[in-house]
Amino acid sequence: MSSLPIYALIVAGGKGTRMGTELPKQFLPLHHKEIILHTILAFVNAQPNIKIIVVHPASHREHLLTLLETAGLAAQVQLVIGGDTRFDSVKNGLQTIPDTNGIVLIHDGVRPLVSAQLIHACIAQAETKGSAIPAVGLVDSIRRIQGDTHTREDRAALVAIQTPQTFQITLIKKAFEQNYQDAFTDDASVVEAMQLPIHLIAGERYNIKITTPEDVIIAEALLAHVH
Repeated sequence: MSSLPIYALIVAGGKGTRMGTELPKQFLPLHHKEIILHTILAFVNAQPNIKIIVVHPASHREHLLTLLETAGLAAQVQLVIGGDTRFDSVKNGLQTIPDTNGIVLIHDGVRPLVSAQLIHACIAQAETKGSAIPAVGLVDSIRRIQGDTHTREDRAALVAIQTPQTFQITLIKKAFEQNYQDAFTDDASVVEAMQLPIHLIAGERYNIKITTPEDVIIAEALLAHVH
């Protein structure tokens, strides 16, 4: 186990428009528990003394606080209001971290199935290399659409990126001092804009992002299989 301070910055600021529900997707029930609680507990159970920061929509602060209190997690979780973009939300979360040395895992609030093994692997690699970005190979055939034409892409040369995207605190804080760019699609792209290398690590097929109603069904089945 690492002796450095470890933070999990869980980004749960989305409104869940693709889910088609009034309640943001991170607050929807999954296997007898809200999605965001599954996500928080994955880190709490994996890493002793981890510090949890949850970035959330301002409109649902009281709802989230009630969930945490009911689950007995309120004392372990620091709540931070999100921004207009994911970049702003992560920046808000990073600004609450007092440590300069240590590791921060930045994770989607709607990836509740992340394993302890992946969390540990990301921490270990980030300590030595500066970053650990989970990635999985593609299984579907891929085509690039250009206007009315399309061409085959070599899927062996492509990967899908997951979270937790894990960094040394000093590195990621410095990266988020940059001004926002449209190219910032994730935290790794923010670091990459500083001309710094990004180090991938093997992700997990189970580590799905819940975005649509179909994803909830899949996650329910995966949780039932695990438990």
